[in-house]
Amino acid sequence: MDQKTAREVIDRCTEPGITPDKVVETYSEWAQYYDELVDSDGYKGCKIVADEVASRIPEDKRGTFKVIDVGAGTGGVGRLLRDKGFSNIDAIEPSKGMMDLLKKTGAYTNTYEEFLGVGQNSLLKDAYDVLVTAGCFAPGHLPVKGIDDMIRITKPGGLVTIVMRKEFLDHVEEYKDRLIPYMDEMERQEKWIKEDVEIVPEYACQLDGILFTYRVV
Repeated sequence: MDQKTAREVIDRCTEPGITPDKVVETYSEWAQYYDELVDSDGYKGCKIVADEVASRIPEDKRGTFKVIDVGAGTGGVGRLLRDKGFSNIDAIEPSKGMMDLLKKTGAYTNTYEEFLGVGQNSLLKDAYDVLVTAGCFAPGHLPVKGIDDMIRITKPGGLVTIVMRKEFLDHVEEYKDRLIPYMDEMERQEKWIKEDVEIVPEYACQLDGILFTYRVV
C-alpha cells in the first residue's frame, strides 16, 4: 500500500465526528494492513509507552507485573513489552479484525473484545500493576470517562501510561478543554498522582504527541 493510500485510511479512523461503532468497523476493514500503514506513517506510539514502562520497572521484576494494554490493536505494545521481559499482559480491543491478529502474536495472556469507558466491561477492579494505552485518545475512540475505568482496574500504586496525538487536545470536541482538566480533577480527588507529562516529537504523521504517566493512589 502506497503512502497516499495509507494516509487516507488512517485519516478515516480519526476524522471529526466519527462514532465508536464506525471506528471499530474501519479498523476491522484494514486490520491486515494496519502494521504496514502505521510503519509507513512513522507511528511511534507503541515504542513510546513500552519504553516508558520499562524505564520505571527493574528488569528483574517485570515478569511479576500484570499489565493491561488498552486498545491493543494488532499487539504492537504487547510484543515490545514481551521483548523487555514482561510476561503477564492482557489486552482489551473492540475491533474483531484487530483482535484476530493480536491473538496470533502470542504476546497476551487474556484478551477482551470490548470497549473501555462505556459504563461496563469485564475487567476487575484493582486487577493490574500497569496500564498502557497508545493512540486510543482520538476521535470516536476512548471517551474522557475512560479515565475512570483506567483508574478502577489499576491497583493502588500502579502505573497508567498514556500517549496520544497532542493536537487532539485542541481539535477534538470530546477532549478540548475537558481531558486534561478531568485528569487534573482526578488528581485533586487523590485518585492518582501525575508523575510525568512529556511532549513527544514526531509521534505520528510528523506530528507531536504527548505522554502522560500517572500513579494510582
